[in-house]
Amino acid sequence: MKTSDFYYDLPEELIAQTPLEKRDSSRLMLLDKRTGEIGHSVFSRLPEYLREGDCLVMNDSRVLPARLIGRRATGGAVEVLLLTDLGGGVWECLTRPGRKTPLGTKLFFGDGELSGEVVEAVSDGNKRIRFTFKSIFLEVLERLGRVPLPPYIKAELQDPERYQTVYARSPGSAAAPTAGLHFTQDLLLELKN
Repeated sequence: MKTSDFYYDLPEELIAQTPLEKRDSSRLMLLDKRTGEIGHSVFSRLPEYLREGDCLVMNDSRVLPARLIGRRATGGAVEVLLLTDLGGGVWECLTRPGRKTPLGTKLFFGDGELSGEVVEAVSDGNKRIRFTFKSIFLEVLERLGRVPLPPYIKAELQDPERYQTVYARSPGSAAAPTAGLHFTQDLLLELKN
């Protein structure tokens, strides 16, 4: 299987750039597994389509402000997306431009409040970066990082909480579980009942 098997044309004018004010008023596509018929509804009507005994699995991780914009020691710009905390201040990351962040590259963020060094280039193009900071890493990240948005979202995020699910608890995701963004506390209570 290739990732290209999942490519499809999606006109830009059909991609929402900002979330709806009322989360559960988003559109909901329905697929009848028996007939293949496609229908349309709104997310707030989800309880009508579920039966007793159905199971919903919810990812309760909070999206980290895992996108860091900084500079290399040469003065060139760099963007780092934190993917996996490997412990000891080392994270597996995506870097852009990737070719300009070889082993040993020193990186600086927020007037030197956070710095890093590429300590390993992983075979898939990711980098392992050891970060140096003076306080608690997650607090530094809250100040310097940005919520990573999908590349098809061009608008700047005004309220980072809008990119969290209403049931998000534990920090750790590099991206929101987007299907979960449509739930509200009222809808969750209705589903529970």
